[in-house]
Amino acid sequence: MQIETIETTPIEGQMPGTSGLRKKTRVFMEPRFLENFIQATFDAIGGGDGKTLIVGGDGRYFNKDAIQTILRMSAGNGVAQVIVGQNGILSTPAASHLIRLNGADGGFILSASHNPGGIDEDFGVKFNAANGGPAPEGLTAKMFEATQSISAYKTVTAPDVDLGTVGDVTLGDMAIRVVDPVESYQALMAELFDFDAIRALFAGGFTMCFDAMHAVTGPYAKAILEGTLGAAKGTVVNGVPLEDFGEGHPDPNPIWAKELMDLMMSDKAPDLGAASDGDGDRNMIVGRGAYVTPSDSLAILAANAHLAPAYRDGLAGIARSMPTSAVSDRVAAKLGIGSFETPTGWKFFGNLLDAGKVTICGEESAGTGSDHVREKDGLWAVLLWLNILAARKQSVADIVAQHWQDYGRDYYSRYDYEAVPTDAANTLMAHLRGQFDDLVGQSFGNMTVAAADEFSYHDPVDGSVSQNQGVRIRFEGGGRAVFRLSDTGTQGATLRLYLEQYSGMDGARDLDTQVALADVRAAAQAICDMEAKIGRTTPDVIT
Repeated sequence: MQIETIETTPIEGQMPGTSGLRKKTRVFMEPRFLENFIQATFDAIGGGDGKTLIVGGDGRYFNKDAIQTILRMSAGNGVAQVIVGQNGILSTPAASHLIRLNGADGGFILSASHNPGGIDEDFGVKFNAANGGPAPEGLTAKMFEATQSISAYKTVTAPDVDLGTVGDVTLGDMAIRVVDPVESYQALMAELFDFDAIRALFAGGFTMCFDAMHAVTGPYAKAILEGTLGAAKGTVVNGVPLEDFGEGHPDPNPIWAKELMDLMMSDKAPDLGAASDGDGDRNMIVGRGAYVTPSDSLAILAANAHLAPAYRDGLAGIARSMPTSAVSDRVAAKLGIGSFETPTGWKFFGNLLDAGKVTICGEESAGTGSDHVREKDGLWAVLLWLNILAARKQSVADIVAQHWQDYGRDYYSRYDYEAVPTDAANTLMAHLRGQFDDLVGQSFGNMTVAAADEFSYHDPVDGSVSQNQGVRIRFEGGGRAVFRLSDTGTQGATLRLYLEQYSGMDGARDLDTQVALADVRAAAQAICDMEAKIGRTTPDVIT
């Protein structure tokens, strides 16, 4: 088998975002598009010679074909060994774990996360570094530079590799190990949590519904929840991964997991409802009649983590993304540990985790995780909730209510304005920036601006600076609005408006969220002149 060097030219639009490169599936299927990006990644990491890599994805359309391309290009670039999930399946946290477990040099994860899948929907590829986490900004910059100067890519001509059987195969001089995608991850979860206590919880009649949304966590949840932990058969629904996620949107929130939400708000609700997303790194938690916001879930998990064996000695610190509510900061203060505010994107937590500054991290977009991997981990969050429920012997609703009593309540919501014309979205953000010098002290309805800025992050570990990470407007009385353009979509721009209102320790804790946020919302929309700038004020999605 001979290595081939195939001439190519740069292709525009291959700048990786916070979670790799995402485009429409048909774009990735165009000649040389995937090959250029993979070769640029090899070039950015100093080539593949002698390296060990992990490869897998969430099973969406084009996953299998893309993996075969990556395997051939890995052989062409001199990679020594590739570890691949059986049938090309690996959840993102499982891939992160395999990188760390095997001392690999990194890995390719094929997913567009919570975005829809199918030939007319979305696809994505990201490279995770040797620590198991998403490529840091310095590396993604090198990858993008390489896409702009690429002139050739390396591959081999060979039949597709059989990924259906666990075991060892070769591709030229490169060794390929096909592994059970669940086995190592399940063993790690058994080390972290009190599986005996959770088994006893289910044996005592505790009921649950886990919606895998026809995405990658189906096999993991079935093996762990129904298999090892003894949850009733049928606890996991939509558990077979499909290339188009059953024509659904695999984003675990009250909008896209509506069937689960309807069940949990009915008189037939089990004790716990949970869901995960396309690649298994996000989670949704719902008690009987009680939805838990991701921000609250992060704080509650951090406050109770000591109830699980892996965290019984306490936490080093807690980190959250800047748009996430400040409730976890109050938990950190009470525990006497550090709290950190980072830009959106899990890669920003990596340095903090590697340096031992934090143990648990989270984002308002339903991502929560700990130092067991370098990715957010949906099933891990569900298992930690189960461990806490087994230890505290209270309902989800009672645990949330007690948390609000101890810390006050942060009313919180995110408004997504999708497919906004890019020019209009940029005009709105520029309008916000242009007001910084004049906003403080101005009143908008019942809200008075206390501070306004654009968030910049100074990494306390490596000293790097990440600028332009979102506009923050803080109001007197504990209100806050954050504006940010997201890069996780594939059409136009997604404008995200995050709204927060802290109740205080003596404030009302039982208001409807949107009622509690009405004044902050009105002030935020007035400050950015939303109707004039983007032609609408009603979001596509509210979470």
